[in-house]
Amino acid sequence: MQKNSSPINTPIQDISRVGPQYGAKLKKLGISTVRDLFYHFPHRYEDYSLLLEPDEIVEGQTCTIIGQIKKTKITYTFRRRMAIVETWVGNENRLIKAIWFNQPYLSESLKEGQMIAISGKPVHKKTLIFQNPAHEFVRKDFDPQDPIKDLIHTGRLVPIYPETEGVSSRWLRYILRPLIPYVFNVPEFLPKGIIKAQKLLELPKALIGIHFPPNQKMLSLAKKRLAFDEILLIQLMVLLQKQSWHDQKAVAIKFDQPLVKEFVSNLPFHLTNSQRLSAWEILQDLSKNSPMNRLLEGDVGSGKTVVSAISALQAVKAGYQVAFMAPTEILAQQHYKTITHALKKYNLNIALLTASTPKKKSEREELLNDIKYGNIKILIGTHSLIQESVKFKNLSLVVIDEQHRFGVMQRASLLKQITHLEDGLNKTTPHLLSMTATPIPRTLSLTVYGSLDLSLLNEIPAGRQTIKTKIISVPKNRQATYLFIEEEVANGRQAFVVCPKIEPKTGPLKKGHLNIVEEEIKAVKSEYEKLSKQIFPKLKIGLLHGKIKAMEKEKIMQDFSDKKIDILVTTSVIEVGIDVPNATIMMIEGADRFGLAQLHQLRGRVGRGSHQSYCFLLSTSGKETARLKAVIDAKNGFELAEKDLQLRGPGQFFGTQQSGLPDLAMVSLTDSALIKNARQVASQIIAEDPQLKNHSQILERLKEFQQGLHRE
Repeated sequence: MQKNSSPINTPIQDISRVGPQYGAKLKKLGISTVRDLFYHFPHRYEDYSLLLEPDEIVEGQTCTIIGQIKKTKITYTFRRRMAIVETWVGNENRLIKAIWFNQPYLSESLKEGQMIAISGKPVHKKTLIFQNPAHEFVRKDFDPQDPIKDLIHTGRLVPIYPETEGVSSRWLRYILRPLIPYVFNVPEFLPKGIIKAQKLLELPKALIGIHFPPNQKMLSLAKKRLAFDEILLIQLMVLLQKQSWHDQKAVAIKFDQPLVKEFVSNLPFHLTNSQRLSAWEILQDLSKNSPMNRLLEGDVGSGKTVVSAISALQAVKAGYQVAFMAPTEILAQQHYKTITHALKKYNLNIALLTASTPKKKSEREELLNDIKYGNIKILIGTHSLIQESVKFKNLSLVVIDEQHRFGVMQRASLLKQITHLEDGLNKTTPHLLSMTATPIPRTLSLTVYGSLDLSLLNEIPAGRQTIKTKIISVPKNRQATYLFIEEEVANGRQAFVVCPKIEPKTGPLKKGHLNIVEEEIKAVKSEYEKLSKQIFPKLKIGLLHGKIKAMEKEKIMQDFSDKKIDILVTTSVIEVGIDVPNATIMMIEGADRFGLAQLHQLRGRVGRGSHQSYCFLLSTSGKETARLKAVIDAKNGFELAEKDLQLRGPGQFFGTQQSGLPDLAMVSLTDSALIKNARQVASQIIAEDPQLKNHSQILERLKEFQQGLHRE
């Protein structure tokens, strides 16, 4: 049977219980075929598997009862005009009351004499009551010894799915259950040897087990198999990407030892051992005729920029151009100043290109010509650098800062764009150096960043003082914190006040509801008004947030750097790249709403000069939570990143949308054993069959998987 004619590839709207109307709704969830439906995995489960007799239930214990409906009635409240459906279910020993609010249609179906299963957590209101419980009707010959044979919505581990308007989890279970036979048409793409060696379920069993698990053990085994599949496919994807990248041709830039020694000896500080090692690894990569693809990972303040400046200088002095990209205009401005200052002795043409710089059209055209003819040696900017209008004469090195902000497929797309930044003569691919100040846990470095070679900066340059970090209970110690800030400003120092991160609301947005960015801006403006008018009326207060235009942002940051602003009130837009040595206080409102890695980044905006610096974490709960205490106790950002991944899970640490990864793969990023095993299997497959010519089923599944990532 051809692939497209398999029942598993049946268009979802052709299924009898679906049709065109629901088919259109399911497409919003990425479900176009029966197969897509089976790969729409639950994100959690309600455990209704405890089956009790009506006279056995106790308050607060989630359970299921099965009994006969003895009576049903519907009433309406006068003021709220709310329908309340009440029914009494039980046996000869006891009747239990269940009520549903605003579901008047239930009164038509809950008929006396019917057998029904009810699941939920009973509460005590004069008597035990199930409020808005899950329910379903059961046959009179129902076998209580084998409840899950007949039950879908109650009496078992019940799957809860990602939903959309008009498509509930109950409805998804309703259409999925009759389609179970289709699952045996899903092709098994893993060789039997791998399944056996890794002790995995066969694919059809895993797909049934993820949707309708008979018990926790089967659910765990199903998750293990399907998570292994996703992690393996990601590993194969990044290994093939790495292989493809190294198959490209690059300019070999010979190591110029006298040049590098001269540059290092003229620095106003000594390089750390990890800076020296990382610079050596990068320079060795540059000397090869296959393109470098290396990640320079360094804790806050570890000196990544000077290492990248060494590699940029080497490339330029060899006669080539360098592009330096940052995710925001603020960060691009900061790098422009830092790189220009570090290389000022060499009289290089260094330019800045962002959406707003240069300002005049004629100046922009002149700059584009200078880039095209090789007059600009180092171009620093945002992703404006990879637009079609930007042509390089002989680009040999691309440096990308904070590449962790891009998801798996975004990163792959970025690599593809970089390969098009060709040397006009030799059609070579530039070397690529990525940098991040966000410490990456080991499991992430083996998956999402598996295509990159890694260099670590794990030392802080000499002369930097430890930032004193303190958790401040709100509102008890707020006033004392304000007084301390006032004293520091009187002594000539400056402060950041970061406003709390707004958590996304669950459920559909109501009409006119502010989005998260707008809510954060509203919060920061409110804080600015309070601080400037009530708390520090005599001080100069600045305001910065993501919606301010680039030119104005630049001016605000310059004023702060020039000490024209005492306190800068801001959102987390200053998380990376801001370097103001005179700023010694970082005050973070609602600190318990931020991730640990982000708190560490924010704290790293101070302590960049010779003065003692402080970070105040204002806890809205008024408590020293385990997460906030971890910020104080962790020895470095790497340790903190591992703790953050452990406490919050990868979805919040990394950002599920940002990662571009499926949910199961995201959850599995904490499972180091699974990742290690998948990595070994992927490496072995690629080593034996680099083009996957002998693994056609895996190749087919990999293509489908990549298409799914692109859709997301």
